[in-house]
Amino acid sequence: MSAVARTLHPTVLSRAVRQTIGLTLGSALVGLPTPALAAEDAVETDTLVVVGTALKVATPLVETPRPVSLVDREELETRNVQQLDETFRYRAGVLSGHYGSDNDTDWLKVRGFNHSTYQDGLRLYREGFYQWLPEPYGLERVEVFKGPSSILYGEAPPGGLINAVSKRPTDEPQGRFDLQLGNRDHRQVGVDSSGPVSETGDIRYRLVGTWKERDGDLDHTGNERYYFAPSLAVDIGEDTTLTLLSSVQKDDGVPVNPFKPPYGTLQDTPFGKIERPTNLSQPDYDTNERTQWALGYELEHWFDDIWRFEQNLRYSELDLLLRSSYALGMIGAREAGQGHTHRDGDIHSWTVDNRLLGNWFGDGYENTLLLGIDYQDLELRGQEADNFAFGTIDVFDPVYGSFTPIDDSQRVQRDIDKQQTGVYLQNQLRLDDRWVLLGGVRYDQAETENANRTAELTERSDDNHLSWSGGVMYLGDGGINTYLSYTESFDPLGRVDDTGALYEPREGEQWELGVKFAPVEWDGYITVAVFDLEESNGLVTSPGGFQVQEGEQRSQGVELEGRVQLSEELRLTAAYTYTDARTEEDRRRDLVPRHQASTWVDYAFTQGALDGLRLGGGIRHVGSSVGGELEAPDYTLFDAMVAYDFDDNWRAQLNVNNLTDEIYVASCEADFWCYYGESRSVIGSLSYRW
Repeated sequence: MSAVARTLHPTVLSRAVRQTIGLTLGSALVGLPTPALAAEDAVETDTLVVVGTALKVATPLVETPRPVSLVDREELETRNVQQLDETFRYRAGVLSGHYGSDNDTDWLKVRGFNHSTYQDGLRLYREGFYQWLPEPYGLERVEVFKGPSSILYGEAPPGGLINAVSKRPTDEPQGRFDLQLGNRDHRQVGVDSSGPVSETGDIRYRLVGTWKERDGDLDHTGNERYYFAPSLAVDIGEDTTLTLLSSVQKDDGVPVNPFKPPYGTLQDTPFGKIERPTNLSQPDYDTNERTQWALGYELEHWFDDIWRFEQNLRYSELDLLLRSSYALGMIGAREAGQGHTHRDGDIHSWTVDNRLLGNWFGDGYENTLLLGIDYQDLELRGQEADNFAFGTIDVFDPVYGSFTPIDDSQRVQRDIDKQQTGVYLQNQLRLDDRWVLLGGVRYDQAETENANRTAELTERSDDNHLSWSGGVMYLGDGGINTYLSYTESFDPLGRVDDTGALYEPREGEQWELGVKFAPVEWDGYITVAVFDLEESNGLVTSPGGFQVQEGEQRSQGVELEGRVQLSEELRLTAAYTYTDARTEEDRRRDLVPRHQASTWVDYAFTQGALDGLRLGGGIRHVGSSVGGELEAPDYTLFDAMVAYDFDDNWRAQLNVNNLTDEIYVASCEADFWCYYGESRSVIGSLSYRW
């Protein structure tokens, strides 16, 4: 069956006609007015209006009784997102920047909890310090599934998951060249070229590459990155498409360790405050050398108008050499002790997801059935050492070199093997264009082996789990869609505690009641959600700096989010989050503010002397948070953007984050550390597009 025939299948066509709301929402998310979308080729329409992270089935967001937010390519470029954890600054339910700007980890919390990271629907293994870092220049969009997501993705923390979607080959030839310069010696060059290889268009390519270099937010830190991602899409007949995806990325830098004592940050001292860029590590010794590469494919085959098969597969490797020192507690009036982390090893992982999808309809109903089986395999081999008496440092006037390097006798050979197999079923039934009923069940079997080869100690666990999910949505008049959903999570941990024992699996469950509002006459959407999320066996940082498990932890809150094209020139994005995150002892959880609010406004001049000029500005407010008995005060930041299109090809753009260069403590943790927020960032860009 041809692509056009599939797109015009009565089920898909009826959805497009019946649910103008979905088209409206899609236009808002991609930054195009509804008439522009209507003018798009029919094959593209279904791609533009939907996301797949929530259901693993392409579905308009307003028909999805699950909480999902999306940031598309246009917005990534508008705000010049440099790291994955900058993506959701203007979305509800996601906290970032609480550790400042880190150059070797993406720090995000979703609804007060940790999250898992996926790329193209497959898990990225990020064990401990072995962090796979997606490059934003290579992404088409980023989606966040808020809350437990094990029903479709297996093991995952209760906060949810971030899914980064790679750029793919395009039907039409296109390309761009980007040059960027900024403060902190930021330099970047990027190239992105795509289009058909053959005259018939049945083979298409894309080549994406970038080089960038920038100093860190602390003295004597920085990172250099090379990234290259070729991909190829091949139509194997009318019913089958194979897309090959690959990437290689190399980072070489000195890590940013933002750990600072409360003494001199929140607390006054006879010596004044510790200055924000002060580096309390050993930068001449520290290093972060990381190479990551991946090769995989996405296969889609249509058996007939109803049934199709999809398979995603990826093999990836990550090689890491990390020497990373940091400040511990104060040991004198001016001196702090130092700890050090050493990791030298690699990760090999296989992930594959197989899905059989059926979509059929009848008088007054439409049904979508999803059957799947996935497999994940992780192998970590490395040497590690953690020294909590590494050296000393004057926190007000650091002089580097007072430390004892890690030697071979302190290193432990660590091997981690982890396999998970999951079988899942999900059914979505639509009745009378009014009701959407969603139900799912999944069974997982996970095996973990964590071996200390040096001490000849091995910890093993075999965990089985059954996850349930359900949801109901009523599609009301005027684009008011009300829903109720329930989801669960299951997360066996491959790490061990300070005694060498494996942690117990984390489990989570969430109830959510919400409304998705997208009237036909609007070009945009507003969502409101109330949630109750509970985790058992969660990890917290102890006063000694170790990760320990504490009974039940809970997060309850309210989220409001909207993105509306108010006129042809003016677009508004706004979000508010209230999160009450508490431990089993009913005290506030570290790091998580109760209140967050943000607003971003874009204005594009479309006529007159200023035609081609675009202005943007944002305000981000983060409420106070606690760290043990410490309290980090609230803060408000301003961002700005100005861009000018000289013609259809050339664009110049300037982005400034933290416009006033506010000096603030972003968070504190466990009475032990405090973290300054990111300083002002200024980046100028020049782009040529064809």
